[in-house]
Amino acid sequence: MAHGISYGPGVRLIKNVRIPMRDNVYLGADLYVPDDPDVGPLPVVMEYIPYRKDEVPPRDRFYGELPRHNYIVARVDIRGTGASEGIATDEYVEQEQLDGYDAIEWLADQSFCDGNVNMMGISYGGFTSLQVATLQPPHLRTIIPMYFTDDRYTDDCHYRGGHLRLYYDVSYYGNFMIAYNAMPPYAEWSENWAEIWEEHLARNEPYILKWLQHQTDGPYWRNGSVRDIASRITCPVFMIGGWRDGYSNSPLRLYEALDVPRKVLIGPWNHAVPDIAAPGPRIDHLHEVVRWLDHWCKGVDNGVMDEPPVVYFMQHHERPDADRLEAAGNWRAETAWPVPGASEIMFHLAEDGRLSDEPGVDGDDLLEYDARVGVTAGLWSGGLQFGQPGDQRPDEALSLVYTSKPLTTPLSMVGRAVATLYFTTTASVLGFSVALADVAPDESSHLVAKGMLNATRRSSLISPESLVPGEEYELEVEIDCAAWCFEQGHRIRLAIANADWPNVWPTPEPATSRILRGIARPSRLMIPIVPDRGSAPPPVFQPSPVERLRHRARVTPPTWEVVHDALSRRAEVRFREHTESQINASTVVLRDYELLTKVDADTPAQATAYGRHSSTIRRLESETTAISTVLIEGTAKHLQVTIDLEVLINGIRHHTRQWVSSVPRNML
Repeated sequence: MAHGISYGPGVRLIKNVRIPMRDNVYLGADLYVPDDPDVGPLPVVMEYIPYRKDEVPPRDRFYGELPRHNYIVARVDIRGTGASEGIATDEYVEQEQLDGYDAIEWLADQSFCDGNVNMMGISYGGFTSLQVATLQPPHLRTIIPMYFTDDRYTDDCHYRGGHLRLYYDVSYYGNFMIAYNAMPPYAEWSENWAEIWEEHLARNEPYILKWLQHQTDGPYWRNGSVRDIASRITCPVFMIGGWRDGYSNSPLRLYEALDVPRKVLIGPWNHAVPDIAAPGPRIDHLHEVVRWLDHWCKGVDNGVMDEPPVVYFMQHHERPDADRLEAAGNWRAETAWPVPGASEIMFHLAEDGRLSDEPGVDGDDLLEYDARVGVTAGLWSGGLQFGQPGDQRPDEALSLVYTSKPLTTPLSMVGRAVATLYFTTTASVLGFSVALADVAPDESSHLVAKGMLNATRRSSLISPESLVPGEEYELEVEIDCAAWCFEQGHRIRLAIANADWPNVWPTPEPATSRILRGIARPSRLMIPIVPDRGSAPPPVFQPSPVERLRHRARVTPPTWEVVHDALSRRAEVRFREHTESQINASTVVLRDYELLTKVDADTPAQATAYGRHSSTIRRLESETTAISTVLIEGTAKHLQVTIDLEVLINGIRHHTRQWVSSVPRNML
């Protein structure tokens, strides 16, 4: 157990263990083990992701803390990625899940393992933990999914309420995987380095093309959506999520569906592990993970299962700074979900822009579709670390807004609010975005949560139906799950728009709508409320040992710019981010992300998005770079897609591939 290379105090790293699959393909894995030749066998915690195991920076806490508590961490590259053989043409395919099963059983059979294998991971690693658990590997002891989805169509980074997401896949995940999957494995750790790389270059495909081809829900998205098959998960589950994460709906929904020992912890965090996430408070989540593992793998009587099973951070209004480090609020704990004593409160959309206890007089309000709305709502958090919501008033100025009277007592909500809208419109394809906000006495408007639904999916996410101009419709829009306390003297606001740009693609037709209200057509807002105190005492967490800076304080800060043309109704959003990681004494990995997206409120069909990603491995005598670009140009009926990949070695072109596709818009 003590061979390998040093990874820090008490931890050694064993490089590129080859794990055989049932079809004789081998996956590459790195093992992080205690630096003690006499310890073992030990439980294993497997992280199963496609993000190149050989590029983990030194002293990452996950890979250090668990071995120091006598757990082995196995970081496994998914088939067709990094150091693993085979090809990758899409995410979460059935073969990938079978490989995860085989990897668990192989690890359990090794002399260093005591037979207990666990899965843990953030985002992709959270998804695979859940997906593999449904296959019930005999030696899978527990799973710890973090920042995950249980539904790949309704709650992932590709579609939202029947709308195609825009910035995230074009400039971030969907784009960088093209470059990642074209980068070479590390020659010093790979027995068949050339064969693996050549197969990846020749046969890996951009995932994004498949996502664009499946614009409605159905079998493609049901694969890997454990929401449908939660009963197949039979091992204990510890879920971690964040209110500013892009996957805020899944943890409590899955908690309710599971019938196994389980716990859920939700902080105010974005898509980053809780010891570095913003906004804080940041906690030492690995302390909680070790307690969980000690109970289930080692039988330690530490009381972890005697504590409240549902713990979350109740947020409060604060200055809506898009780069804030801390969230105002407090921890709460519950004995069960739904929360004991929970109820609902109803607000009606009334005349003069009021949210009222009563429906008010019958009438309607004009809503003009402005495709530029959404820039203050933040960048959807599925991996990009910056982009929290700011003050909502610039977006609200282009929206239809309803606001309550100042509250005479505090009001605490947990769960998913729902807006029910009655409307007519001039368009055949149109989406509705509803933003729930907390308005302070100083008039600053803080986003609580947002919901969105393409009205052509009003009856079904599988079989869309176009709208008939002038016809009346009822639309129910679920708002993302949140925990929020509206304080005394604050007001509740609902802002209605037809866009959430640049988070989702604008629908193509200019539109004028009427929101109908009153007794006959009771457009309304339902908020799930809970008692002022939780049903159990909240825990006290250990603070994070990691120091966190604001993004704007970094040596190379990211940029996030919104530009409005003063002479027209055109706007653009651009961002750039650069990162550098020193992997070892001779290796540096550099990554660059760029986005430019443009929209004209007069011609929303012609919205465009361009993303560029470059990954570079810089070594003593060589520099290998993969550059991927994705351009999507909208028309009324199609999305025109151009993808380019270029691989350079010391500046000399080594490999290129191109993909071009004209994708029909299915009422998007």
